[in-house]
Amino acid sequence: SADPPPVQLIVQFLEQASKPSVNEQNQVQPPPDNKRNRILKLLALKVAAHLKWDLDVLEKSLSVPVLNMLLNELLCISKVPPGTKHVDVDLSSIPPTTAMAILLYNRWAIRTIVKSSFPVKQVKPGPPQLNVMNQMQQEKELTENILKVLKEQAADSILVLEGALKLNKDLYVHTIRTLDLLAMEPGMVNGETESSTAGLKISAEEIQCQVCYDLGAIYFQQGATNAALHENAKEKFFKTRELIAKIGSSSLHCTIDEERLAGYCQACGVLTSSDDDASQQATPYSQIDNCLKTGNYQDLVKIFLEDNLALSLPVQFRQSVQRELFQNALQGNDALEEVCFKICVCNTVRDILQGEIIDVQFCLLFLKPNKEKIDFLLEACSRSINLENASECLKRKMASFLKNLCLGLEDLQLVFMISSHDLFIKLLKDDERKLLIDEMRKRSPRINLCTKPVTSFYDIPASASVNIGQLEHQLILSVDPWRIRQILIELHGMTSERQFWTVSNKWEVPNVYGNVILGIKDNLTRDLVYILMAKGLHCSTIKDFVHAKQLFAACLELVTEFSPKLRQVMLNEMLLLDIYTHEAGPGANGERPPSDLISRVRGYLEMRVPDIPLRQVIAEECVAFLLNWRENEYLTMQVPLPLVQTNPYVKLGQLLAATCKELPGPKESRRTAKDLWEVVVQICSVSNQHKRGNDGRVSLIKHRESTLGIMYRSELLSFIKKLREPLVLTTILSLFVKLHNVREDIVNDITAEYISIWPSSIPNLQSVDFEAVAVTVKELVNYALTINPNNHFWLIIQADIYFATNQYSAALHYYLQAGAICSDFFNKMVPPDVFTDQVIKRMIKCCSLLNCHTQVAILCQFLREVDYKTAFKALQEQNSHDAMDSYYEYIWDVTILEYLTYLHHKRGETDKRQIAIKAIGQTELNASNPEEVLQLAAQRRKKKFLQAMAKLYF
Repeated sequence: SADPPPVQLIVQFLEQASKPSVNEQNQVQPPPDNKRNRILKLLALKVAAHLKWDLDVLEKSLSVPVLNMLLNELLCISKVPPGTKHVDVDLSSIPPTTAMAILLYNRWAIRTIVKSSFPVKQVKPGPPQLNVMNQMQQEKELTENILKVLKEQAADSILVLEGALKLNKDLYVHTIRTLDLLAMEPGMVNGETESSTAGLKISAEEIQCQVCYDLGAIYFQQGATNAALHENAKEKFFKTRELIAKIGSSSLHCTIDEERLAGYCQACGVLTSSDDDASQQATPYSQIDNCLKTGNYQDLVKIFLEDNLALSLPVQFRQSVQRELFQNALQGNDALEEVCFKICVCNTVRDILQGEIIDVQFCLLFLKPNKEKIDFLLEACSRSINLENASECLKRKMASFLKNLCLGLEDLQLVFMISSHDLFIKLLKDDERKLLIDEMRKRSPRINLCTKPVTSFYDIPASASVNIGQLEHQLILSVDPWRIRQILIELHGMTSERQFWTVSNKWEVPNVYGNVILGIKDNLTRDLVYILMAKGLHCSTIKDFVHAKQLFAACLELVTEFSPKLRQVMLNEMLLLDIYTHEAGPGANGERPPSDLISRVRGYLEMRVPDIPLRQVIAEECVAFLLNWRENEYLTMQVPLPLVQTNPYVKLGQLLAATCKELPGPKESRRTAKDLWEVVVQICSVSNQHKRGNDGRVSLIKHRESTLGIMYRSELLSFIKKLREPLVLTTILSLFVKLHNVREDIVNDITAEYISIWPSSIPNLQSVDFEAVAVTVKELVNYALTINPNNHFWLIIQADIYFATNQYSAALHYYLQAGAICSDFFNKMVPPDVFTDQVIKRMIKCCSLLNCHTQVAILCQFLREVDYKTAFKALQEQNSHDAMDSYYEYIWDVTILEYLTYLHHKRGETDKRQIAIKAIGQTELNASNPEEVLQLAAQRRKKKFLQAMAKLYF
């Protein structure tokens, strides 16, 4: 026979589990709580979990008693104490699976009450069978009893669901896997099975949608006796509708009968008398009818525009509204002329997008076009097509309509309004716009074209005059170089007195370029070059590299013909833009730059064109680019000497590259490391000046930003923050750490990789601004960890900084993070070069100062030679802020455990002494064991202790 459907399996399992037993005296007893019955109940829960706890499916196939039994089992296994009132439970403070079980039960209770109020079609009885009739009668009585209880608790269930709406967080429902875990390991109830991510995730929106619908249904049902509750029902149903629109009707875990919801909404609209609410749920037909009756034509036009995207109204209906309006206008209502035009435009745009011919009425209305008509037509076109999602076919239809409209207009001002509109520019390609211009040139010789024969870039006609303010506004907003050119031609045709590069104070060009650009004699060319460069630089700053490239390319084409100097400037800026583009795109994923880009960067550094204005940032980015992509050979051997002498960034890059190239190497071969050290020390030095005060005393003044070095410290820091190569960052970081440690009054050294390559002293300590060095070290570590938060050496530096500044909890966090990263969260042994004796001693001091004395004793075992003195002293402390005796299981040193036994015996602490004795008595700690066994025991305890510490401090 065929397998039973999943829902029927629930019935079978629960029936088997709920069978009463008969004792030896033939007395009927409740079903025993034995292993068999528990397995059957668990199987029933697993089937429901397989069905994703969908109440629609479960209610359709299970009777009220069976479903009641199933959900009670769910509450039981979810650890809801029996007899507890659900309304007294704080859903936000209990595990998500428990909260979800309570919600499921109370939703079912409400739904069952609502369903019981519906009329039920009586099933036609078959031939009478006594046993079947008895069974049906029993089930009917049981159902009535359950319903009675549910109705008594209805108010509490409503309060539980209202509370759930305020929860606003995702919940989880039991799956087959979590049910298995609960069955196999009851001790894990507070572990994985109740964690925030165990089970099947139900989003907050889905929960709210289901709960709102169920609450709306119960309020609607109760409204029969309390009309005020219909307002509550309406609020919940409308909220449900909003949530469905937000999460989509295809949600996996939220199945709402939308037809029934629509019926509820309509009924609530009738039963409540608010005009605003009625208008919210009215259909488009009733809204249009209402607009026509009340003369609200503005909303009427809005409905037609929205329908051009929604396409919900039939074309015949829209045409009938248009005919009615035209008939009313013919009867002498002049106020309807504008409305007739707008409705006609809406219908025409709809026809165009659907491939229909243009209505004659539209052609008649456009015999005398004006600015207002063109404005509305462009608005209707823009609002009728979604360019991101529209098909190419729709875009071509709209583009053809606008192009033909331009060719049909005689007023060039109106043509310009259309041709400069965003929609027109996005829909028509450059070559199509040029063809349109050619056609208009042939048709109208009156158009005054700019005849300056520089490049094809100039070959755009100047349109007739339009309002200067409008054009300046468009000039500010546009990033299309061709359109910027067109607008400037128009503006210069209207007035020759204005300098249009000053229109926006946001247009900024570096001073080194500004002097050259403002020296251009032709006003139009000067404005155009300035604006294109300013907009290109702005786009580059906000990482809009596509538009930046278009603007720079247009500017390069423009200046190539008349200024070799500006041509080189634009080539330099395009190089910088290409560096930014690669670093933000393929470079961010580790892809090496193309060889031609590296060649261009080298070419820029070696460039020797006289009188070319140069921005320092380009050289800075070029050097950083070469260091990031490990071009150390070039920086070390091939950079021209004059460039190293004149450009501080090139000199710094060369020293960094040479130092990195020698790592790791013999100490005597690190001359370049000493050179780099001297350069950085000079940058961090301060110039001292003596000043005589009014009292005759001489005081010392320190200038923090000294000019003694090749650059300011702030410039050095800015340059370092452009580096991403780990070896370069580690090198410069270790230099600053060493410089920090050289200070005479330093108490706690900071450790770093390669720290031994730097000199250990400075001739003139007073000249170094150590406060600035300390700030720089902190900034560099923070920056380095944004590049790679998993570099354990950098994490140790961060931990040392916190240790040196007495922030012991933060220091422990970073020490443990460094160890966790390089040991797979302590599942492997932490390398000895990470947890050195110095690091362990600092962790011990951190724990001691945090009053975690048991942790101190355990960490003393981690040292190469166990520090019994510190461990015993720590264990003598009675005011400990850690878990104390619960940590004894992590101690493997028998001497420490024996001392603990003695200590607790001396204090009369019998319970703690027993814990220590139990720890000693473990066979794996027996001193007679082989060394491998003892090491394995120590390693396992180290792992568990460090993992426990990590959970505490992370």
